[in-house]
Amino acid sequence: MASSQPVVLITGGARGIGRGIAERLVGDGWRAVIADRQKPVGLLPLPHRFVEGDVSDEADVAGLVAGIATGEGRLDALICNAGFMIRKPLEALSLAEWQSVLGTNLTSTFLLARAAAPLLRQAKGAIVTIASTRAHQSEPNTESYAASKGGILALTHALAVSLGPDIRVNAVSPGWIDTHGGALSEEDHAQHPAGRVGRVEDIASLVAWLVGPDSGFVTGSEFVVDGGMTRKMIYAE
Repeated sequence: MASSQPVVLITGGARGIGRGIAERLVGDGWRAVIADRQKPVGLLPLPHRFVEGDVSDEADVAGLVAGIATGEGRLDALICNAGFMIRKPLEALSLAEWQSVLGTNLTSTFLLARAAAPLLRQAKGAIVTIASTRAHQSEPNTESYAASKGGILALTHALAVSLGPDIRVNAVSPGWIDTHGGALSEEDHAQHPAGRVGRVEDIASLVAWLVGPDSGFVTGSEFVVDGGMTRKMIYAE
């Protein structure tokens, strides 16, 4: 029997930004299917179902979506949030490491969108990909991560054109988001034109809008959420 609530699949949802999105959407009345390679620490928001798996693996993704089809009976939104970084000098970065980052960050988005498209099409649903401001600017030794996030932006607008009008697809590119609740300095906050480092709730609130009815004319777009940092000229003095 299909769920009476709208259903969202959130990858990388056991912690950080993904967990914050889950908490926001569950609070808004959604049922969440939360997928992650690592089990969550502490309790996740209810109602939810947690699935342990690797979204860079085609079989795991197929099983994940099949489980939603039989268990929840519907899928209204897909949040492609799973991702990680390997920070290593280019000459020391192995091909296997490069491929592991692109597999989790980028290829998973393709696999998930392909597998979930039939359910999302039935629901006239939405996909939100989580990219990064690192698709536009970089620190040293982050080639695989930057490439994966840049690829997500291109894949997002390609999916929007291919899957529209039934499915809307948009990207959110976070800047510095405090996901650990650690000590931050006044300088950390003050360097942002918005006056502070970002919070998980900043991303979650935008995602909630993008999967909701008020964003029905929005697709193929990137939303940069970085407190204005990528608009700030920075020169060494």
